[in-house]
Amino acid sequence: MRKVNSFTFLVLAGWLALAATAPAQPRPYVGFVYPAGGQRGTTVQIQLGGQGLDDVNAVLVTGAGVSAQVVEYKRQLGNQEIQLLREQLKELKQAKPAAGTAQAPMMDAMKSGTAMMAAESTMMMATTDAEKKPAPANKNSSTQELLAKLEQRTREYVQTPACDSIASLVILKVTIAADAEPGERELRLATPKGISNPLPFHVGQLPEYSRKPMTTATKQVLGKEEQALRRRPAAEVEDRVTVPCTVNGQIASSEANRYRFTARKGQRLVLTTLARQLLPYIADAVPGWFQPVLVLYDASGKEAAYDDDYRFQPDPTILFEVPQDGEYVFAIYDSIYRGREDFVYRISVGELPFVTSLFPLGGQAGAALTPKVNGWNLQEEALTLPAQNAKPGIQSLVASRKGFVSNRVPFALDTLPDAFDQEPNNTPAHAQKIALPVILNGRVDQPGDWDVFQFAGKSNDVVVAEVQARRLDSPLDSVLKLTDAAGKLLAFNDDCEDLGAGLNTHHADSWFMGRLPADGTYFVHLGDTARKGGQAYGYRLRISAPKPDFELRVTPSSVALRSKATATVTVYAARKDGYSGPIKLALQDPPAGFSAPPVTLLATQSVARLTIKSTLVATEEPVNLFVVGSAKIGENEITHKAVPAEDRMQAFLWRHLVPASDLKALVYDPAYQPPPMRALPARPKAIASTNVVASTNVVASTNVVASAGSATAKPKFTKQQITGRLRQLKLLYEEGSLTDDFYNERVAECETPQ
Repeated sequence: MRKVNSFTFLVLAGWLALAATAPAQPRPYVGFVYPAGGQRGTTVQIQLGGQGLDDVNAVLVTGAGVSAQVVEYKRQLGNQEIQLLREQLKELKQAKPAAGTAQAPMMDAMKSGTAMMAAESTMMMATTDAEKKPAPANKNSSTQELLAKLEQRTREYVQTPACDSIASLVILKVTIAADAEPGERELRLATPKGISNPLPFHVGQLPEYSRKPMTTATKQVLGKEEQALRRRPAAEVEDRVTVPCTVNGQIASSEANRYRFTARKGQRLVLTTLARQLLPYIADAVPGWFQPVLVLYDASGKEAAYDDDYRFQPDPTILFEVPQDGEYVFAIYDSIYRGREDFVYRISVGELPFVTSLFPLGGQAGAALTPKVNGWNLQEEALTLPAQNAKPGIQSLVASRKGFVSNRVPFALDTLPDAFDQEPNNTPAHAQKIALPVILNGRVDQPGDWDVFQFAGKSNDVVVAEVQARRLDSPLDSVLKLTDAAGKLLAFNDDCEDLGAGLNTHHADSWFMGRLPADGTYFVHLGDTARKGGQAYGYRLRISAPKPDFELRVTPSSVALRSKATATVTVYAARKDGYSGPIKLALQDPPAGFSAPPVTLLATQSVARLTIKSTLVATEEPVNLFVVGSAKIGENEITHKAVPAEDRMQAFLWRHLVPASDLKALVYDPAYQPPPMRALPARPKAIASTNVVASTNVVASTNVVASAGSATAKPKFTKQQITGRLRQLKLLYEEGSLTDDFYNERVAECETPQ
């Protein structure tokens, strides 16, 4: 059974504390983006699934060169609403005059002899009005558009969605500039009362193919799972594409998507997948994300290559040298054949540059850097290097070839002096002598290899050893030991929990801090836990005195405040190298109208809540806030910005702080109501002249006098039912799903005794 670590409980405790006092207004949520990218210089239509997105009115995209606008919002409908749409569709197909038209009042009234004269009068007035207002020229085309819309809406309706939280859909039009920088952006949706979580959207370089968006998946019932399977037409099982290209798709339950292409002998093809990177965690799934499997077949249907992950990353990559000319097929499916609309993928295929390893994995800030790059299709590579004035931290490098850029690889910068491990140094007898402090760049070159480093220490010296490997995309699962000259074990560590691990689920990098018992010679041993090794198994090993420090995360990455009110965010602190001093939290240079009383994290605290206040009634658009922490460490005053993050759950329990670009804030007036998308129609005179209050916001009185000579009839609906039905009719009409006549007829049903 997997061990639940203290970091999980730390995040869980903070989440529960925040949830306990969460505001009543639900935060907009986006559960998937499809397709999750597009080619430079194109305009694409994408679909987002989520919840709490009513009145969505804006799209926020990080970076330059990408803009988006809302085209349509398809909220999740209830049974009664879908029934209304079906009735409207039926009437349109039958071309039956609806109540409220010139003909309908007469037809109904003629059924009662006592109302004949009233009906004639009504028809005359309606006919006169109709003659004064000519019918619109595009009536037929508008009707056909409405028919098509209703047919699609009713056809795609699912009564029991597999996941309610992604059943409401937003359609966006995304425009990507021709000079937009390739790579990842963050995309959010905004409503008048909140801002959603961010999800990735990728700017690509290749021609793109996208399968039709999936309809909402049906919930699987135990013993009836086959009823929830996707009924894909045979023509959509396999698509033909031309490489190089990027394909986009969604995986349904028990489904595999296939793509056929032509390749030439000698081509060095790279097939890279984005799936888990597009949607980091699916809270109600095991293992907690879409686990894609990528398979390549030759012309005879024989499996030519297979991958279900790339090293420690769940997203697979296939590197394949084509043995002969012919047709090939690659297929993608989930490893345990799950699927629904948020199982989204992007696969790029072609002779693309791809970096498999970098060495060294970092260097000293400001020094001349010449890392060696290994990979595919890099014969003419040009590696981007950090600027000379780049600050310490992890940078992102790419290699380019023939106008295409490779996958991004991390590269660490630090202020300590650098050195390289020198073989043979596998045992204490052959240990490499070093002087502290130092950062050693090395590799576990082969399975079973150990790198041993010798240094001189004094009694009561405190020594820290820290590995950076997995955090720099190395497959190394490090293990560290500290021994004295006699071989006695003084310190040991395999995995060290890391608040900033992001998407990594395995805290594979090692760290220890130990006090030396006496003057003498000491050894630091570094190896791989699984006794693996190779060219890609690089590392950076820091051995030094403690460097007390901290880093911060703040969740959620967006907040919404009512007028002149407050909201809270949760700040997590990761203390480094034993730092146990206070950390003062505050907002840095907040925009006008925003403030936050400072909060201090004491030595025993790692989680705090910061209350953000606003004196504004509303903001015209979201603003960026910056939470900072400051502490005096030694003689230095240290200040760090908190990295905005989303608190996400993996596989029902384990929680992760997934970094985001910005901390967005919005102030809204709770009394504000957006203008209707479509003004409600005027009531026909035949209805407006009755003693009934024709309003969608007020429940009509049920004490309506029936026609002359009859007793008061029992209402068709209760007051509560009328309120709900009028609300449904109003929403459907404003969305453009009902005609004026149909709307008026159904409103009249709510106001007239039956």
